[in-house]
Amino acid sequence: MFIDNVELTLSSGNGGPGCVSFRREKHVVQGGPDGGDGGRGGSVYFKVDKNTHTLSHFRGAQHLKAKNGQPGMGRKMYGKSGESLEVIVPPGTQVIDKETGEVLLDLIDDQERKLFLEGGQGGLGNTHFKSSTNQRPEYAQPGRKGKSKSVRLELKLIADVGLVGFPNVGKSTLISVISNAEPEIANYEFTTLTPKLGVVQTDDYRSYVMADIPGIIEGASEGKGLGLEFLKHIERTNFLLFMCDMANYRDMALQYNTLKEELKKFSKELFAREFAIALTRCDTMSVEDVNEKAVSFMELIGLKPNRIMSKYKVREDIESYGQDVYERDVSLPFFVLPISSVSKINIDPIKYALSDVVSRVRDEKSRC
Repeated sequence: MFIDNVELTLSSGNGGPGCVSFRREKHVVQGGPDGGDGGRGGSVYFKVDKNTHTLSHFRGAQHLKAKNGQPGMGRKMYGKSGESLEVIVPPGTQVIDKETGEVLLDLIDDQERKLFLEGGQGGLGNTHFKSSTNQRPEYAQPGRKGKSKSVRLELKLIADVGLVGFPNVGKSTLISVISNAEPEIANYEFTTLTPKLGVVQTDDYRSYVMADIPGIIEGASEGKGLGLEFLKHIERTNFLLFMCDMANYRDMALQYNTLKEELKKFSKELFAREFAIALTRCDTMSVEDVNEKAVSFMELIGLKPNRIMSKYKVREDIESYGQDVYERDVSLPFFVLPISSVSKINIDPIKYALSDVVSRVRDEKSRC
């Protein structure tokens, strides 16, 4: 089960009370107070573990609490400190204040460990209160109370490339072909109900992560379909791949413009992210038709093809199509490429083209 949003109450432990004790031993005159201090209450920490992929292990949990500190003891013995609570979350988890909506922690890096709530201080034993005028103090401090906070945990998947498209346009098929992901694939809309991540390996030292989310439809930013619930998962992606179906009853330009509009309504930052376009299911028509539809689509969205696409005579030759097909403009896609995941047409070119783009984006971010 995929769970990406849970509400919890977290509490640190109370400090243990100090001890009221007096030393009483045979042959010891005026032993005096010897009450020890209480132990500190356990703190609450968040730890990021990349081997955890969902928040499902919090399902059914409502209140998580660290252990209380133990009371102090005689002979100036300290109470045992309470055991801290370590909340294990996957990378990309945000800790949000339930009441104010403020983002308290943004947990991204693997093995990152952050203190969230500090445990209560242990109380002082009566040995601290002896003086020349009070040689028999009969009181000690109670331990300080721990802190509590109601939070909402939200998981936003971290990926290098996010797939964006209408339902049933081939997103799951593509990620299953070029990565290690194994999504459910079927011939009906909204087959993908939960986001999927896949690692795309290009060579021994280079790889990138691809995210597949449920299909986006018109009105998704207003709550229609399944897209709104998972649009936040591509907020963290470095690069977007729009997928437009060449064999769909929807015109490709309509698909593209609708997707761009929904992203803009959801997040202007996401709308401005760099992107490329894959034209899927090109194996359902002839090479000439593919070229004609591709050129028409590119012209409709403002691109200027600089190749004569009609020269391609065989289906296999489509694999060379799409590199440098237009003059680069920052507001335009990096490339437009017809593909077929089933027939493996242009799968290697798009795999390596995305790798090059991801490397460039990573280099730019590292220089910032």
